[in-house]
Amino acid sequence: MNPSRVKARAYASPTLALLAMDWADGGKTPDFLGFAILRNPGLVHGGNPAYLLNKIGFDDSGEGPYTSDTAPIQRFLWWDPAIDAGNRGKTIEYTVTPVRGHGKDSLTLVHEAEAKVRVRVPHIETDRISTWFNRAVVSSQAFRREFPNLPQGLEKGMDWLANGMGDAFDTLLVGSPDVQGAIYHLTDKRWVVPALEGFGGDLSLVYEDRSNDRVDRPAVKILTDDMPKFRGHPRGKTNIMHDKFLVDVKRGRVLMGSANFTPEAITSQANLLHIFRSRELALLYRARHDRLAALPEPSVAQTAQGAAWSAPVQVGAASIRVFFSPEPANSRLSIDTVVQAVKDAKSSVVFCMFDPTDPPLLKALLATGDQGKLLYGMLNKISDPTKSTGSQLATSTSGEPPAQPSPATEIQTTLFNRSRADKKVLAYNYFRPGAAPKDFLPELSTIDTSRYSTAPPPTDGHSPPAVHIHHKFIVIDGETADPTIYTGSANLSNNSTHRNDENLLEIKGSVALARTYVAEFMRLYQHYRARALWNMAHPPHGAPAAAAGEALPSFKLRKNSSWTKDAYVVGAPGYLERTKLAHP
Repeated sequence: MNPSRVKARAYASPTLALLAMDWADGGKTPDFLGFAILRNPGLVHGGNPAYLLNKIGFDDSGEGPYTSDTAPIQRFLWWDPAIDAGNRGKTIEYTVTPVRGHGKDSLTLVHEAEAKVRVRVPHIETDRISTWFNRAVVSSQAFRREFPNLPQGLEKGMDWLANGMGDAFDTLLVGSPDVQGAIYHLTDKRWVVPALEGFGGDLSLVYEDRSNDRVDRPAVKILTDDMPKFRGHPRGKTNIMHDKFLVDVKRGRVLMGSANFTPEAITSQANLLHIFRSRELALLYRARHDRLAALPEPSVAQTAQGAAWSAPVQVGAASIRVFFSPEPANSRLSIDTVVQAVKDAKSSVVFCMFDPTDPPLLKALLATGDQGKLLYGMLNKISDPTKSTGSQLATSTSGEPPAQPSPATEIQTTLFNRSRADKKVLAYNYFRPGAAPKDFLPELSTIDTSRYSTAPPPTDGHSPPAVHIHHKFIVIDGETADPTIYTGSANLSNNSTHRNDENLLEIKGSVALARTYVAEFMRLYQHYRARALWNMAHPPHGAPAAAAGEALPSFKLRKNSSWTKDAYVVGAPGYLERTKLAHP
């Protein structure tokens, strides 16, 4: 009997290609060892077809990486990170072949079941929308190997992490006659401040300036001294002026996203930026700038007047609405729209956010997975609220959990417990020194980019806690023909809704953009998921390798189909991932 054919589907961004794969026969094939993936053109000299690499093999010899025909990919999702500017606009063909056997000396590629999938790598600008996701993975083997002596190669390391994001600023500014913006933190002198200094047109910026946050003042002084056409507008009436956008109305373009204009935001914090080519959208953003820059400076209540979703704006295939917060205290129009869209998801929800704290939103997200839909989430941090201190989630003085926990505490506790039970929503992690798997390098948790910052060093000599996941996006039904994306500056919390200056986009109908988001999300999620699960199994105290000098176990490939876990259990998370993402 002939085997079933592999199903394979690609999700591409300008800097990576994600492959989703399925082999229906894998569930009844005990010796199914994974997939071999042949890339054409390959990365070898001359571009001849070559197999993608797998770092781990069937033993712990540490001799990898291995080609995937000899060390099969034991996942149903795999990304090709070797996509660069030279690939954009070109087509790459991947041949996905199931592999059977019992280890490295008994492998059979099931060629009669293989499938080919072709990926046309998108340009940075596709359908009037430019997209930059930085790499941001300081805690990665690739970064540690590429930059073993980071202080001496810091600029190259920053470029690698930025993944081209620094180019976004010149892309908007060069040739523009008149630019307005609203910027939370402006400190980067590697890309942003030089780009602004070199801008020859009129520049007007609203910037964060409260008594406890003057971080933008050094950069503003540089621009004031060097640019006769610069106008700065300090903003201190809201909780924080959290926007991050630049707008060029005359050429009809808007730069916006989650990234603050700081060296760490562009490099070591996971962020994104877009430029939309749309005069209608540019007019909406300029009107917001003008409102924030008005004198006398508007209060929160004044800024919140008339808060509403804009009329839809068509940008290529995308239908886009924008919402500018804050909104009145008795209104939740922005965030409730997101909550309802999550509830209405037909197939899947993936989200990547710094710290969403809205209970209705978090309940709706978690319920998605309970309803048999595909759910994955990535957060900067997940902590046990009953053990927190110094916040509304603190325990009582007796050390017991609060007798009457707030709704926020309850949902945060649920999130904490669920993150350890079903592992659909996880937080940033890295291989701690002394706790990395055998043959893996210990990883960095952050890097020092202060030499490229206009901000003064901390007076107490201590850096603020590192932020790793700074995204603010939710993608609904991203693998379908009818996706919805929410993205922008808002952390989707009570503060971001009612007390902060924010901008939130709703993007419907752009299949290409949704697939880019899915690809970039899965890159981060799969990267950090391996670390989170490893660290859960090897906690800092009482780890299995407790003896002095004893090496922790290594990652190794399975020698049977046990690696598939729940992938063939109907309704299980692995089953949903295997069947929804790989099938057209």
